[in-house]
Amino acid sequence: MTLVLYNTLSGFKEPFEPVNAERVTMYVCGNTVHNFAHIGNARPTVVFDVLFRLLKMDYSNVIYVRNITDVDDKINASAIEQNIDISIITKKYIEAFHEDIAALNVQPPTLEPRATEHIPQIIRMIERLIEKGHAYEAEGHVLFHVPSYNAYGALSGRDSDDIVAVARVEIAPYKKNPADFVLWKPSHDGLPAWNSPWSRGRPGWHIECSAMIETHLGDTIDIHGGGNDLIFPHHENEIAQGTCAHDGARYCRFWLHNGMLELGAEKMSKSTGNVWLVRDLLERYPGEVVRLALLSAHYHQPLAWSEEILVQSKRTLDRFYGTLNRLSMVKILSDISLPKEFLTALYDDLNTPKALAELSAIAASANKAEDSLERSRLKSELLTAGSLLGLLQQDPKAWLQRKGQTEANEAKIEQLINARNIARAEKNFQEADLLREELDQMGVSLEDGPKGTIWRLIG
Repeated sequence: MTLVLYNTLSGFKEPFEPVNAERVTMYVCGNTVHNFAHIGNARPTVVFDVLFRLLKMDYSNVIYVRNITDVDDKINASAIEQNIDISIITKKYIEAFHEDIAALNVQPPTLEPRATEHIPQIIRMIERLIEKGHAYEAEGHVLFHVPSYNAYGALSGRDSDDIVAVARVEIAPYKKNPADFVLWKPSHDGLPAWNSPWSRGRPGWHIECSAMIETHLGDTIDIHGGGNDLIFPHHENEIAQGTCAHDGARYCRFWLHNGMLELGAEKMSKSTGNVWLVRDLLERYPGEVVRLALLSAHYHQPLAWSEEILVQSKRTLDRFYGTLNRLSMVKILSDISLPKEFLTALYDDLNTPKALAELSAIAASANKAEDSLERSRLKSELLTAGSLLGLLQQDPKAWLQRKGQTEANEAKIEQLINARNIARAEKNFQEADLLREELDQMGVSLEDGPKGTIWRLIG
């Protein structure tokens, strides 16, 4: 069975073949640690965790690098506002990020390099780009000269006019071309700074990934992943830097990009205020529920995020754990193979919705099976397939006990809402206010509408 992946660069699904089957390399743009991770940050983390698990089934040595951006304008601004070093801020949010994604059952990558630990490598790469005529120094800045790389725009499909139009938001008098982008910039007013041949300053955002890839993975890597909001300009700029720094060597063979999370008609992002923090969700749902919700749509497509998708994911896991609980006395087989239909779905560009449907089919068959060997086979398949998706990792009895407690809490909430509605109908507003206050203390948000009262838990 051959793994097929959609390559953003070609616009087609392609059979995956690594440069070296003895050392498969994957790099994914990680988090910028200036705040707690939101659920949009978690999607690529979970998606590429599944790919990492799948690759390790076929290859003995998979090097997965997921970086951390720990120097950034937002981090710098926060440090200045609080009058503290950026390391204090980044340490806090790196630890929080690790806690959050561990709760989502995300395996650690092979390496997790940080930008601030690679300043010498970044400077050396910039020096090579200048020597080769692809970058220039101007007023303490170093900029990559986009016209020096003829293939610029191939990943995003943008033409030169569109590139210049986008780049004009960062127009500066020292640029030779409006599309040129910063590799190094001077630091002033207490901003983080390192010595360099051009100024005491700090690296641009794009160069850090190219330098870390070169340091830990080499000139050409097999897979580069991230959200599709990074295609332009970040990944486009990475290709230009990495290719030119290595005399035209191919930077990356497969580019994979996940779709964005959407809340209503808008993309989820901190800039729009549509933010669901992972840690807030984890106060209300087990991590497996959040993980399943993130895998419920194909990674390449947008994912409409809502309370309903979480509720449905919880119900699905309740059914799976109910099946496993009923099979608690059934022996697990040690030499089980994964079902062909399940693997076929994942090998087809990580089709997790189809894989989850196959998981449900296995559970349904297990509930009906009567033969003891068949029950053992199906239970083993359910656990093994679930593990490849990072699911079904809990003790079934403990899961169902928590489910019972949750249902009891929900019954109490419904009882209080009904009592409040009766009080309002009888114009006993004092009693209605007291009941609403009790619901507020339970973390329940109410929305009264023409179709009745809608409630949801809030973090």
